[in-house]
Amino acid sequence: MKLSSLNRTKIINRMQNNEYDVVIIGGGITGAGIALDAAQRGMKVALVEMQDFASGTSSRSTKLVHGGLRYLKQLQVGVVSETGKERAIVYENGPHVTTPERMLLPMHKGGTFGPTTTSLALKVYDYLAEVKKSERRVMLSAKETLAKEPLVKPDGLRGGGYYVEYKTDDARMTIEVMKKAAEFGADIVNYVKATGFTYDKKKVSGITATDLIGNHKLNIKSKKVINASGPWVDEVRGADYSKNNKQLRLTKGIHLVFDQSDFPLRQAVYFDTEHDKRMIFAIPREGKTYVGTTDTFYNNDKQNPKVTKEDRDYIIDAINYMFPSVEVSDEDIESTWAGIRPLILEKGKDPSEISRKDEIWEGKSGLLTIAGGKLTGYRHMAQDIVDLLAKRLKDEYKLKFADSRTKDTPMSGGDVGGSANFESYIEAHINPQLFNILSREEQVSIIRKYGSNHDDLFTIAQICGEKTFKGLPISLYAELVYGIQNEMVYQPTDFIIRRTGDLYFNIQQVFKYKQAIVDVLAELLHYDASEKELYTKLLEDKISEAVKPSIQVSVE
Repeated sequence: MKLSSLNRTKIINRMQNNEYDVVIIGGGITGAGIALDAAQRGMKVALVEMQDFASGTSSRSTKLVHGGLRYLKQLQVGVVSETGKERAIVYENGPHVTTPERMLLPMHKGGTFGPTTTSLALKVYDYLAEVKKSERRVMLSAKETLAKEPLVKPDGLRGGGYYVEYKTDDARMTIEVMKKAAEFGADIVNYVKATGFTYDKKKVSGITATDLIGNHKLNIKSKKVINASGPWVDEVRGADYSKNNKQLRLTKGIHLVFDQSDFPLRQAVYFDTEHDKRMIFAIPREGKTYVGTTDTFYNNDKQNPKVTKEDRDYIIDAINYMFPSVEVSDEDIESTWAGIRPLILEKGKDPSEISRKDEIWEGKSGLLTIAGGKLTGYRHMAQDIVDLLAKRLKDEYKLKFADSRTKDTPMSGGDVGGSANFESYIEAHINPQLFNILSREEQVSIIRKYGSNHDDLFTIAQICGEKTFKGLPISLYAELVYGIQNEMVYQPTDFIIRRTGDLYFNIQQVFKYKQAIVDVLAELLHYDASEKELYTKLLEDKISEAVKPSIQVSVE
């Protein structure tokens, strides 16, 4: 069944009337990866998410699929090796949501890395991550470093390292993996909150849940349950009688977005801060430059982490230290986001020192929990826990399933002939007959974003047959309708934040079309008056959280 908001009632009814091999709690990238791996092996899978998919950690990262060079500094060799290898797999399976990004690592006198240590670290990094020859590190002189990025502080500059990371749209990657799981038969729904467990002879036999849109209770029967709820792992385990003494330690990271007119960065830079020597990223993207991340312990509202003045000051100080000619201030910030990392507690360690490793916990009740980890390693994390799940289903129920095949399985939209052929795929699928509806540039943008699913959007545009429709540019209207029909968009925030990223990277478009987007959703999803009012308010709240008041005034 398609991942469609138009199918919500059918999906929920199926969940209540079936018994599954596994129910997954959590619709971030970890839950999505587990759903895909389990469904592809032939398991009967259900997944529930209490908010929208990727609405927690999985849409609030630095938006990099990277091997974690910083973890070499902490001697987390295993983390670097595994995630470095996994990023190449992610790229091959989804070149429409993952792009190689050359990263500049400036070396300054007194900085974290000198020429010798940088060269050695990057060489080890290339080896551990099995980096292909064309993407291996290159060492640059000070002059060559400034040629790559003239904004870098010239004082004390000794040279630079030049290596490859992978830029991604974290929320869209999550959605594409989720859609692929649905293609293999997984029943998946957002805005359904798991509230507890059911038991048979003290073994978990399913979950109780609440549909937060339909406002009714449901029971979902399952042989096994996996808790993949990220920052909410401990709360979910708290409803089970067999919780162990392991626990999470949450840390917060924030990012600031600037227009290129204020911060004209042309090259992604990975640099250390002046005072605490933390490593942070500055990355150009779609006419903007975004910078992050911080790393502080966090114990507040997990659903809506906020960017504080202290957070902003930290990043701005870091920018003005490494890029002194830019001279950005708080007033130049265009938008922000904050995210929480659910790390496994290690007492006595600073936030940036806690390992990004993942662990699987198995309770006496049979509840399986996966905690920790990184965006990059989602596929391998899923394989590990589904391997254990398959063993338990075999031992306890005599069920046999295939081995994991996700290593070579393109995510939804990824059937483009591999990363090497993606550019030729784009050119081959531009349709000149649609130029009167979608320009060449708009078609290229759609193919880059949706990969092999582009034709569905072209069809929606063709049916409308106009440049604008329902008060929206036809390309944006096609994205919105596609999102409803194929990506379970239900609220305006789903679309504006997680399906498009426009709240962060195209705020002008948000202000121009936000009301039209709400109106189309209300019409197609049959909002009543109270729903429309509520979802409009939620959207305005999210805009207010992310965007400076001065920006709102100037746009409107």
